[in-house]
Amino acid sequence: MVAIADFSIENEIDLNFIAGVDEAGRGPLCGPVVAAAVIFPNRNIEIPVVIRDSKKMSASQRALAYNWITQNTIWATGQCSPAEIDELNILWASMRAMERAVAALTQCPNICLIDGNRVPKNLQGRAVVKGDAKSLSIAAASILAKETRDKIMHDLSVQYPEYKWDKNAGYPTAEHLSAIEKYGVTEHHRKTFGPVKNALKSGEKS
Repeated sequence: MVAIADFSIENEIDLNFIAGVDEAGRGPLCGPVVAAAVIFPNRNIEIPVVIRDSKKMSASQRALAYNWITQNTIWATGQCSPAEIDELNILWASMRAMERAVAALTQCPNICLIDGNRVPKNLQGRAVVKGDAKSLSIAAASILAKETRDKIMHDLSVQYPEYKWDKNAGYPTAEHLSAIEKYGVTEHHRKTFGPVKNALKSGEKS
């Protein structure tokens, strides 16, 4: 049975402003990690679009959901650059991106629901494992984070078309790894990630 995200967790907490928080982009070799925070000011609203774990939605479903969410909720995004990821490591960079997303909200949340098993140290909240499959607020955040990051990578691909970031979003596909080997590492790559680190070492030897 497939879990359907709803407002059960939010309604159990029973506070007015509950922010769902999620991130996108832990696994790619390049680009920022992006987080989003979403508050539904009215949880009785009729939702005419699909809102669920963004990874289980089609591109067209995500686009429709993104437009609806950004017009009907209180939301914000935050990110950490590849340089920050290399400095902090991807876990702590993800935590910082989440903190930045919440800080950018125009309404301070009473509490945050964080996807995963850890709450960023500067946020008051509750960790919800597989939260994007349980909480509509977190699912909405997962959609905004993914759509925002995908657009960033699409825009970067205009400058660096050989890496096909508009198609692979920076993930270590065979095509992307081949491009790194052929064209080298860019300023947008995460230097501490294995394949990129290995490419840099190979470049130093040659």
